[in-house]
Amino acid sequence: MEHRLKLHIVGGDSRLRAETSRLAFSLGHHAEIYSDFAELVALAPQDGVIIACSDVLAMGMDRLLERLGAAGMWLPVVAASQSPDVDEVVQAIRAGALDYMRLPLSEAEFARMVSHVAADAGRHAEARRRLVEARQRLGTLSRREREVLDWLSEGCSNKAIARELEISPRTVEIHRANMMDKLGASHAAEAVRLRLEAGIESKPAESKAASTSGDEVMQLDAIAQRAS
Repeated sequence: MEHRLKLHIVGGDSRLRAETSRLAFSLGHHAEIYSDFAELVALAPQDGVIIACSDVLAMGMDRLLERLGAAGMWLPVVAASQSPDVDEVVQAIRAGALDYMRLPLSEAEFARMVSHVAADAGRHAEARRRLVEARQRLGTLSRREREVLDWLSEGCSNKAIARELEISPRTVEIHRANMMDKLGASHAAEAVRLRLEAGIESKPAESKAASTSGDEVMQLDAIAQRAS
């Protein structure tokens, strides 16, 4: 076997979990089954890939990845459900899922997922670790400190930020110093890097959807088509 995978199948219908694990074993892989998220966290596996099924996905991929990160688990996550729609697939991938699969799995779909995991899992897990940690650090900021960071990321000076927020430059300096301290950043570039690692790329006045690139849309559409 070129790449033997360990799957951690969590949530969803017990019959589908059993079918997925049998398919994994029949193809030479290993599978562990968890009835719910609490059981997964209690056992805290440190290698392999998590297959997150229906009810676990209900908390939202963002929240799922944050809770996994809080538990010190950086395994790549593949979302899986019986009838995913395009919006669900796109949102899950944007939030940090490595892949999205339709249940019950076919051998062909399973093989595609294994190939994807083999190629990207290590890089993806590290990127997700940075993303979750960056979001946790940004979560300590006040609304005004976050606004200062947003405008700082656009290359604005303290005076320009003061004009945009309609506050004094001295107040901007105070918010900026507090923001840098909370983020543990020694210079502005480091704070901006954390913002990017958290997946925040749009300008302060723009929506996230408006900042999605054409290439990203094409990639998300391709994944959505595979899951549909």
